[in-house]
Amino acid sequence: MVGTGVYTSLGFQLQDLRSGFSILCVWALGGLISLCGALSYAELAARIPRSGGEYSYLSAIYHPALGFMAGFVSLIAGFAAPIALSAMAFGTYLHAAWPGCPPNIATMAAVLMISYAHQQSLQASSLLQNITTGVKFLLLAAFLVIGVWSAVSHPERVASLLPQKGSLTELMHPSSGIALLFVLYAYSGWNATTYLAGDVRDRRTTVGLSLVLGTLIVTLLYVLLNAIFLTAAPAGEMRGILNVASIAALHLIGPRGGGLMSGLIAMGLLASMSAMIWAGPRVTQKIGEDHQMFRKLAVTSKNGVPKRASLLQLTLVLGLLWTGSFEAILICSQIPLLVCLILGASGVLVLRSKGSHTRSMPPHLPFRCPLYPLPPALFILCSLAALAYSAIIKPLFAIAGLIILIIPLALYPWVARRSATRP
Repeated sequence: MVGTGVYTSLGFQLQDLRSGFSILCVWALGGLISLCGALSYAELAARIPRSGGEYSYLSAIYHPALGFMAGFVSLIAGFAAPIALSAMAFGTYLHAAWPGCPPNIATMAAVLMISYAHQQSLQASSLLQNITTGVKFLLLAAFLVIGVWSAVSHPERVASLLPQKGSLTELMHPSSGIALLFVLYAYSGWNATTYLAGDVRDRRTTVGLSLVLGTLIVTLLYVLLNAIFLTAAPAGEMRGILNVASIAALHLIGPRGGGLMSGLIAMGLLASMSAMIWAGPRVTQKIGEDHQMFRKLAVTSKNGVPKRASLLQLTLVLGLLWTGSFEAILICSQIPLLVCLILGASGVLVLRSKGSHTRSMPPHLPFRCPLYPLPPALFILCSLAALAYSAIIKPLFAIAGLIILIIPLALYPWVARRSATRP
C-alpha cells in the first residue's frame, strides 16, 4: 500500500484544497473508507479463499461476466496503471536525487529489471519483495523522526493544521471529491492480499488479518506523513508538484539531505512496483484457467511463475508509460477500480442475505465483518460519492473510466461462446 500515492498526491490536492486541516481530514476519511472495505473483504476472503481478488469474488457472487470485467479492469487499471504511476514517480524522485539521470530512461529500466527478477521464481520474488519493503519502512521511519523533530522545534508551523474559517465548507465542495480520489488511490493495495490468497498459508484467517491490520497501520502513517509535508514546506511550493516529498526534505534537512532523501524515496517506490508486478499476473492467470480462449495466459514455468501473463502486463505498462500523463492515468484507472471494489464490498451483503434465507452460513467462518452491515454500507456510500464528485469535476476522465468497464462486458458473450465451443 505505501508507495506512489502518499509521495505524489499532496501536490494535486493542494490545487483544490487550501486548508491543511481539510487535507488531513480527507486522508483520515480515506483510511476509514479503506478500513471498511478491508473488513468487508476479510469476510469474503474467509468465504472464497481463492486467488484473483475481485475476479474470483464477482464471478462467484454475481455472474462470470462481472468477474471477467473485474479481471479486465484489474489487468489495466488495477495493476498496469499503478505500476506505470509508480515508475513515473520513481523516475521523478531519482532525477531529483541525481539530476544527470534522465527520468524516462530510469522509469523504463526499473520496470524491465523488476519484471525480469519476478520471472525467475516465487522464492526470488519473495526475497526481492521483503528487501524492498524493508528499505521502504526504514525510509518512512527516518522521515517521520526528522519531521516530528522539526515540528516540535517549530510549533508555530503546526498551526496550519488546525481548523480555519471555511475548512468544513471546503470539505463539502465537489472538488474535494477529486482530492478524495487521489487519497483512495494512495490507499489502493489494501485488498492486494486477496490476489495472492491461493499462495498464502491458512488463507481463510491470514488474508483477512493482513487486510485489516495493514490498513490500520497505513492510515496512521499517511496522516502523520502528510502532516509532516504540510508543516515542512510552504503549500505554494508543493502545489501541482509531483515529488512533494523532495520539497519537504529540502526544507527539513537542506539540499544535500533533500537529494539523499529523494533517492531513498525512489528506492522505496521500487517496493510498490515490485508488489504489483508480482501480484498482477496472478489475476490474468486465473482468467486463463477459467476461459479456454485465454488458456495460454495460465501457463506457468517450472518454478510456478505465470510468464505469459507477466509479459502481457509488462507490455501494457510500457504502453502507458509511452502515452499517458500521471493525472490522466490515475483518475481514469481509479474510477473503474472503485466500481469493482463497490461490487466486491456489496458481495458481503449479498452473501449474508442468501445465508439468511437458506441458512447456508458456514458454521465456523474464521472471520465475520464486525458491526455488519455498517462497514460495507459506509464503504459503498463514500465510494459512490467520490465517483459522483469525480464525474462532475472531470467528466471526460469519468467517461474514459466507464469505457474501461463497458469493453469487457461487451466482449464477454463472445468470449464465453468461444470458450464453450473449444474442447
